[in-house]
Amino acid sequence: MSRPIEQQVIVITGASSGIGLATAQVAARLGAKVALAARNARDLDRAVDEITRAGAQAVSVPTDVTDLEQVEGLAEAVVERWGRIDTWVNNAAVSAYARFSEQPLEDFRRLLEVNFMGQVHGARAALPHLERSDGALICVGSALSDRGVPLLGAYSASKHALKGWLDSLRTELDHEGSGVRVTLVKPSSINTPFFNKAKTQLGVMPRPIPPVYDVKLAVDAILRAAEGDVRDVYVGGAGKALAIAERVSPKLVDLHQLRNGLERQHTDWPKDADAPHNLYEPLEDDGGRTGDFVRGMHRHSVSQTVASHAVLASWTGAALLAAVAAALDGRRFGGPIKSLLGVGAVALFGKATLELATSLRHRNGKRSADGRRKAVRSETAAVRPLSAVP
Repeated sequence: MSRPIEQQVIVITGASSGIGLATAQVAARLGAKVALAARNARDLDRAVDEITRAGAQAVSVPTDVTDLEQVEGLAEAVVERWGRIDTWVNNAAVSAYARFSEQPLEDFRRLLEVNFMGQVHGARAALPHLERSDGALICVGSALSDRGVPLLGAYSASKHALKGWLDSLRTELDHEGSGVRVTLVKPSSINTPFFNKAKTQLGVMPRPIPPVYDVKLAVDAILRAAEGDVRDVYVGGAGKALAIAERVSPKLVDLHQLRNGLERQHTDWPKDADAPHNLYEPLEDDGGRTGDFVRGMHRHSVSQTVASHAVLASWTGAALLAAVAAALDGRRFGGPIKSLLGVGAVALFGKATLELATSLRHRNGKRSADGRRKAVRSETAAVRPLSAVP
């Protein structure tokens, strides 16, 4: 079983601003020991100073996630200080806005190195420690893990790659009987300084695609994953709606993006391609927790609240559909509708049961894995070394 947040040691990359900083602050306030990692050492130290002055425990470890040695050093520093790692949050990311025909290939490659390989490096460094603690590997992807959008081709590609790799990794870990929980968090547009720091070839500063959500919703999703066993988490209903629309009709989404996808990513604030950005080097000031898009920002998400109680919501939905189907019994034209409602009720009940069974299987799998590890250690101890054989 996972530890409650207040008992955890948590590592967060990309923790000098935005989602990473907000998550570190809330986790520390709840009692977790938190390691903050990013390229901007000054902002990391400032954040850690604020956390420790409030009586919580935190440490800053300046880290460039594109350098595997630095990421491994981060893991080793945390284990040396606190003895273990319970949750590792891969959150570091950069962005660049441009049409593909106008974007330098070195920018495209850099996005993949940071956003995708940075998370691969995080997993490679963290997994040996998470295996020992039955911990959580949480990777912050995007709603664009499911559907790419114009002007963000490289960013979308990096988030698609992340999803595909995690699908593979998760199955391999399950096959090995691992107790590590792997979660992909898919934020919709979140109001952070991420957009202020992006490189842009649009002639103006970019903006998040509306609707825009409060960063606290992303924090809630990450900390819920740290304590639970959830495969994918959408932050904000817009991302979930985009994923559903993509499954139903990709061509309709193409049409919607053609009509709305480009203009809605432009602000009226002039900014040229030579303006300061953090694609290759950190900025002097990472901007703190929130960005400039407070107006119209959504502070709550009904879909996210429902998803946080997935089993109960599915069972409730199944019961309601079954009740409506029963009420239609004997009514004219009620037969076909009743059948459809019945199918829906069975589907929802099956979904809830599968989610519950998966959770229980995960817990039992961790117990079995622990038993196998103990058995292997016992067998190894019972075998005499060859040098001792007469």
